[in-house]
This record gives sequence, structure tokens and C-alpha cells, in this order.
Amino acid sequence: MPITIVNSIISWFLKKRKHQIELFLKYPVDVQQELLLKLLSTAKNTEFGKKHEFGSLKNYQDFADKVPIQQYESIEPLIERCRKGEQNLFWPTNIRWFAKSSGTTNAKSKFIPVSDEAIEYCHLKAGKDMLCLYINNNENTQLFTGKGLRLGGSSAVYEDNNSYFGDLSAIIIENMPFWADFSSAPRQETALMSEWEAKMEAIIDETIQENITSLVGVPSWMLVLLNRVLEKTGKNNILEVWPNLEVYFHGGVNFNPYREQYKKLIPKKDFKYYETYNASEGFFAIQDRNNSKELLLMLDYGIFYEFIPMTKYDGEQSTAIPLSKVRTGVNYAVVITTNGGLWRYLIGDTVKFTSTEPYRLKITGRTKHFINVFGEELIIENTEEALRLACEKTNASVTDYTVAPIFMKGKKSGGHEWIIEFAKKPDHLDYFKEVLDNALKSINSDYEAKRYNNMTLEMPVIHVAKKGLFYSWLKQRGKLGGQHKVPRLSNNRNFIEELLAL
Repeated sequence: MPITIVNSIISWFLKKRKHQIELFLKYPVDVQQELLLKLLSTAKNTEFGKKHEFGSLKNYQDFADKVPIQQYESIEPLIERCRKGEQNLFWPTNIRWFAKSSGTTNAKSKFIPVSDEAIEYCHLKAGKDMLCLYINNNENTQLFTGKGLRLGGSSAVYEDNNSYFGDLSAIIIENMPFWADFSSAPRQETALMSEWEAKMEAIIDETIQENITSLVGVPSWMLVLLNRVLEKTGKNNILEVWPNLEVYFHGGVNFNPYREQYKKLIPKKDFKYYETYNASEGFFAIQDRNNSKELLLMLDYGIFYEFIPMTKYDGEQSTAIPLSKVRTGVNYAVVITTNGGLWRYLIGDTVKFTSTEPYRLKITGRTKHFINVFGEELIIENTEEALRLACEKTNASVTDYTVAPIFMKGKKSGGHEWIIEFAKKPDHLDYFKEVLDNALKSINSDYEAKRYNNMTLEMPVIHVAKKGLFYSWLKQRGKLGGQHKVPRLSNNRNFIEELLAL
């Protein structure tokens, strides 16, 4: 069968899902309420369900009154029992898969339960929807005349008691339908190799002769791969290697710091970038329009959503609101209840809604990754935007960065200390620093107030990192790979002191 016909058939099949998406767009609150009651009914005879009287809960208010908001530490004992073979603890069907996640670079690992339902009706469904939305927006796509290059985690590790743990991306690759594997590169064995640097080389060797039409992966690590492709092939840009490349599906970290570098690597005016919002705990949102920076919250993946205004955030003691009560422009912590057995779980992310008809959002950061030592309330959204403006004005580009506080000493004001690894350095670092500082003042009024006359905060200190510093640091900590991220902001100096020592 000619490849163009295969492309048409797969595209037609994926486009059909749009009608189901339109249903939750039309009735978002109804879909979410129905989903909550279904989750409660499904898990009412589990140990957790009996303890919290799921069988008697009739509506959202009952649920909010009876079930506490939880963080990982609260549910870890149940998860550990499940990993050792006990079942029906927080979800009725057997859970065999656990997504190992450290969130950032903390030593302590989390093991997030991934049920068969979460794999099928959340993660795999989301992958199909990502393609569905892209195809509906790009009628002339030739996506399936070639293959998608996937950059995922290492293979899942088998444990006793018939359970496995590993990166979520590895779990998804292990459970992909045959047709998805057929249209992806590299082969599954290569994609699941555990040694990261060897895997990079193997992926390049296997894909440089393929017709790659799409890329899928975390921007920071995909950038490493693409630069290695150019080194190995001696080409000037990626289109000389893969001329039919048309879209990059990305997620995991904010794309803004990498955007200009990708434009240079892939100099194609109509090249598409599609962002996704997914984590070990679930797949939450997908960019649903070309050239948009907003993500559509997907409401029928077996995930019930609640939100905590960050102005009232107090961890597990916080009061959450359902989707129907969110407002645009407010910074919220995300709480999820899922078909993987997570109940009112704080995932640690913060978002702002840009629209409520439909529910579209932007990721703003992490509940634990901010700097508020001096009352400046600096969040990742602020630093990403300020860096973008500074790079734009000074013709620079950034690969990675981290920021930490400089604590006050005696009468000396405090400050913020930055380590920035530039892909392209600014000609004048002092001017870059001035632009960055002014951008932060214009974005964040609390920062501006603390900078007034240097009374609380002095001018930022910026160190230019040597090439590959953050990569070396992650490698030294055994944290190479798409699941691991550089912590952007911290209220202490632990990370920055390690980096400065290198």
C-alpha cells in the first residue's frame, strides 16, 4: 500500500476523536462531575475508599469534606505496600507499573502508581488526541509518510511481586499499540536503553537515514540530541538531515528559553511547535491551535481537577475549588484525583487560566520552586519572561539557568544570584543584567518594590556558566534523561553552591 494512502487512513482515523473533544468543550462542568462520581464508585471497595466512605459520597462537596488533600509523603506507605504486592488499596484493578519520578533533581524518588486504566484512557489517549488536534489544524499534513523521533526514558525495571518501575516515558513505550511503534523511531530496544549517552549515539545512528517527520521529547534533552546529529553528519541544520520534518511535540520544561535555538536548528517558516502538559501523575493539557502559547485542559482522561489559589496555599491544609470556580489570571496550585488511584493529590505545579470558555491555561511554575526570601514572590513564569526579553534585546540565547537568594549580612542588602549557560552570550553582560533586572521589575511589582533604592535587594549577580556545566552536574548526580530537570528557582543555596563548586 502506498505510504500516502497509509498517511490518509491514519489521519482520518485520528481526526474522528475531535467529536468527543467537542463534547467536553460544550459541557466541561458536567463531564467533570460525572467523572468524579464514576471514580468514587469504581474505588468504593478499596481500602482507601472504605476509610473515606466513598459509597456515601453523592457530590463534590461531600468529597471535599471527607477526603483530605494529600502530598506524596501522605500516601507513600500505601504505595510501598502496593509495590510489595498488596492490591485494592487505592484502586481496584491490579497496579503493576510505577513511574519513578524525582520531579527535579532531589535525591528522593517518588513512585507514582500507573494503572492499566491510566495508561489506556489517559496517557495513550492523550497521545492520540495530540495527533488529532494537530491533524485537524493542518489538513495537508504528511506526518505519517515518515516516522516520529521519540526521545524517552530508560526501560522499566522488574521487581518481585510482578511490578515494574521506571520513567513514565519508558512505561508508555512498553505499552504502545503496534501501529504507534511502527510509525516511531528509534526501535523500542534502542528507545529503552538505560545508559543515556550510549542511547543518544544509538538513536542518531538509527535515525539519520530515516524519513523523520516529527520530534517528541523534552526541549533541553532534544536540543542535545539535535546538536549531536549536526556534529555527526556535518550538516548546517536539521532540515538537511530530515527535509520533511514538520512538527515538534514538546513538554516537560518551559520552551521559551529554547525557542530561538530551535529556530536556528530548524529554519523552516511554517514549522510547527505543539506543547503538551503531562507528568508521571497524568496527562493534563494539549496545545489545540497552531502558534498558540495556551494549552487546552483535557477533561475526559479519568482525571478530576481542583485548584488552590496560591495566595491561600498552605500545602495539605489548603482549601481547593473545583474547575467551575476558577478565574483567569489567578495563579493556582493543581490538585488531581485520577484513575491511577491518586486522591486529591497535589502535583506541585502551578497554572494560570487564560480562558474559561474553553478552559485553557499556561504553566507558571512549581509550588516549591520560587524565591520569596525577601517578599519578592518570584516565580518561574517571571524569570522565563524576563530572560526572553533580555535575550531578545541583547541578541543572546540561554541553554540553562538557576537562581538562588543571596542572604542579607548585617546592614548589607540581599540579592539574587544567577548561573546562566548561554548558547549565545550577550556582547555586554552588564547590559544584559540591567535589561533582565528591569524586565523583572516590570513583570513583578513585589520584586520592583524590594529593588527600590537597593534597600532589600541589590542588582542581580550573574555568573556565566562554562559550556555543559548543567549537563555535567546532572550526570554527576546520575540524573541524565528527560525525567530530570534543572531546578530554576530555590529558596536556599544548596543547588547553586554545588554548581559554583564545579
